[in-house]
Amino acid sequence: MASLNSPDSSPPNISFSINQTRKSTTTSSSAPGHRLFRSISTKEPSFSQFPFTPPHLNNNNCPSLPQSFHNSPTSSPLHPTLAAAAKLSDHLISHRCVSSVLKKDGQILSIAMFNEILYTGSSDSNLVRIWKLPDFTECGQLKTKASMAVALQVSHDKVYAAYSDCKIRVWRRSWDRGLKHSRLATIPATGSYVRSYISGKDKMMKHMGPITSLAINISDDLLYSSSLDKSVKVWRISDFKCIETIQAHSEPINAIIAADDGLLYTASDDATIKVWRRNFSRSDHPPHSLVVTLPANFSPVKTLTLATNSTLLYGGCSDGYLHFWLKGWFSGQLQYGGALQGHTHAIMCLASVGKYVVSGSADSTCRVWARDEVDCQLHTCLAVLIGHRGPVRCVAAFFGSGSEEAVEEGDGGCTICSGSLDGVLKVWRVTCTTNGT
Repeated sequence: MASLNSPDSSPPNISFSINQTRKSTTTSSSAPGHRLFRSISTKEPSFSQFPFTPPHLNNNNCPSLPQSFHNSPTSSPLHPTLAAAAKLSDHLISHRCVSSVLKKDGQILSIAMFNEILYTGSSDSNLVRIWKLPDFTECGQLKTKASMAVALQVSHDKVYAAYSDCKIRVWRRSWDRGLKHSRLATIPATGSYVRSYISGKDKMMKHMGPITSLAINISDDLLYSSSLDKSVKVWRISDFKCIETIQAHSEPINAIIAADDGLLYTASDDATIKVWRRNFSRSDHPPHSLVVTLPANFSPVKTLTLATNSTLLYGGCSDGYLHFWLKGWFSGQLQYGGALQGHTHAIMCLASVGKYVVSGSADSTCRVWARDEVDCQLHTCLAVLIGHRGPVRCVAAFFGSGSEEAVEEGDGGCTICSGSLDGVLKVWRVTCTTNGT
């Protein structure tokens, strides 16, 4: 791998310098020569200041690889540090880009997926585009007067999109002779906001800063939104009213995620992840109360994902490390498990499916990590997906290739959709096949 100081390496992010070390004990490649060194900074450039040049990897030191890694013109080159992961037990790992789409919509800012239907939002368009997987064909659009869909969430019957005007639009999903969408509501409604402001009861009904993330609690019929205004708002889905505002962090909130057990996780530039629980028993307590604060080693936390029935929490940070916490089987308490080391710039997005965790970074790459099925603290980086020419802003992942043939052939692995600030939407296929088949 080209060193970070070599002319062949990607241009460094201006908020990082090589002056501090940290030891990682959880990645499979732990040789000193493969460790990355970086400083920790809480001052980050705007998206426009991120480098838009893809990283260049020197493959001269890469061991010989199976032919399956080189026989496709769309295959990503295997990262040199992944030689040990190329053969995982008795399985061969391969990966390739199967599709790329560039629309004149600007930067891809958000992705959401439900039942092989993909939704994408971008910076320069008032459209949310709808794609059908696995063939990756555009099958519809959601239109609104607002532009820049910065966050998306999808449930069985609804689509939620947060826009740059600090409001959320809601569409109803139906399957009457094909997938159809109908506009349902705007959150908060303009009339409700004006009445609230005049009465002085809740001047904070509308976020005072851009919305950064959305999360849905299906069992409690709640929608959560986080914002750069450092707050989380709780919306009742039945009537789309704001029922609570949580002053959650001391710095802007970047991500929010709701677990199946009712817990709520928020990630912030204050370098912490906070865990919240909804209170049902006591009326004198706030509807949501803080359970625990998880420190992230002084690095702003940019993104979150949950895995394995909400028993593992992953947090991607601006220093390029992917931290994770494990929930105890008996105590239910979250314990720090370690940090995955590989990205050279901030981790901007995460997705998980089964044992796979996908991280997208400002270094223009995605990494695919596989969690050991016996020891959850052990992770292997299976692939580095190279092809974007700008920071990867959003990712989604699902099992297999989405085709019946792959299922019948026992084809393992996952399919990944990545959206970048270069405006390109890509679909990647990571396969895990048994030797001799």
